[in-house]
Amino acid sequence: MNQDTISPRSAQWREELRRSITAKQRGEIARVAMPELPADFRVTTLSEEVNMGLSSEQAVLEARRCLDCPDPQCVTGCPVGINIPGFIKNIERQNFTDALAVLKETSALPAVCGRVCPQEKQCESKCIYNKMKKPAVAIGYLERFAADNADAPVPAKAPRLGIKVAVAGSGPAGLSFAGDMIKRGFDVTVFEALHEIGGVLKYGIPEFRLPNSVVEKEIDALRDLGVEFHKNTIIGKTLSYDDLIAEGFKAIFVASGAGLPRFMGIPGENYINVVSSNEYLTRVNLMHAGSDEYATPVHRGKRVAVIGGGNTAMDSCRTARRMGADKVMVVYRRSEAEMPARIEEVKHAREEGVEFLTLHNPVEYLADERGHVRAMRLQRMELGEPDASGRRSPVPVEGAIEEVEVDMVIVSVGVSPNPLIPSAIPDLETTRRGTVAVNDETLRSSIPTIYAGGDIVRGGATVILAMGDGRKAAAAMAKALLD
Repeated sequence: MNQDTISPRSAQWREELRRSITAKQRGEIARVAMPELPADFRVTTLSEEVNMGLSSEQAVLEARRCLDCPDPQCVTGCPVGINIPGFIKNIERQNFTDALAVLKETSALPAVCGRVCPQEKQCESKCIYNKMKKPAVAIGYLERFAADNADAPVPAKAPRLGIKVAVAGSGPAGLSFAGDMIKRGFDVTVFEALHEIGGVLKYGIPEFRLPNSVVEKEIDALRDLGVEFHKNTIIGKTLSYDDLIAEGFKAIFVASGAGLPRFMGIPGENYINVVSSNEYLTRVNLMHAGSDEYATPVHRGKRVAVIGGGNTAMDSCRTARRMGADKVMVVYRRSEAEMPARIEEVKHAREEGVEFLTLHNPVEYLADERGHVRAMRLQRMELGEPDASGRRSPVPVEGAIEEVEVDMVIVSVGVSPNPLIPSAIPDLETTRRGTVAVNDETLRSSIPTIYAGGDIVRGGATVILAMGDGRKAAAAMAKALLD
């Protein structure tokens, strides 16, 4: 390029500079490292976010690593279909507002997804760098950067159609659905059973991983588009399906989640201070049990065991450390390689002093004379043949049982769908797992005016998969209502 004739401040100069960087040079740029709070400090606070975000310089340099593939497979790994090269190239050009505008075209919650989505199993797993045995482009870090640092684009409001639709639940599926429907011109009202909007984003994910202020910012953007929110409203109790139809709602999207905790069915699970991760995290995250300003009862265990190996288990064990536990143990029946939690969350937990008892499984809890849990009996396991999911099945090692002292157990072995709405609508067909039965393509239920998505259909999944359901249901419902 001729720098004598092109101003270094111009967009043309920046674009030609970007193009002049060869693919080889891009491949030689090291993947950016996310700045983090020191572990010894972060275990003292529930509200300080561990990942500190990228600087502008870091974001632009990381964006330059993108090879601008002619057939970008990263997009195929995104459940909401974000134009990943589009937003990354705008970051490279330092057009941050344009980058956020690209994200907002398909995602209602980019600041959330940039923090909690398992990119390493989705978009980043499809990055061409994996085939080159190099680290994938840090798509999640860049998504968070754009959402946090760009001026939010002001979207054009669609002409109102005068058609009302309702959403039961304000978690990621409900919010994603609401965003897509309001952009199409529908009047959207979201009903939330709890006293805060956000669903699992508020009660299930700690602020040190996803600050409430970030969730509120995304919700406010939906309010600005015209979405209405009603708290403390339980569909199936406060308002029935018939009430909603009588109020003029033409269709309903059920996104009530999977808030029913599972237990293992072993002796001692009813002892005092054996709790579900749902209850524990809700008390701390939503009801502020960690603050002296709130009188929310929660036991502050000193020797805590967390049963399970998913992201919720990581949230629970890291929260327990921040709640004052001296010793926190994650008990997981498979090896760490089979652990479904994000690699980053396991890393953070280990840095924060959490111990991992892999290839162990609780078989019984023991109590003191007052009925408080005092110990757990663990069965040592070994890996056998792969199960239906392809993971190697854990098999007990005969006679290998040990007793470990604990004063609190947090059970995080999965969740079941919230049964309230299915039980309140007798004609709504459900599966044997209690999930709402839907058409795979449209997410339409056995009742033509009811659609469903997220955990109430999947039985427990990721934020981004729930958001993908919201988008799919919105497209199908809009088509049905307008045909």
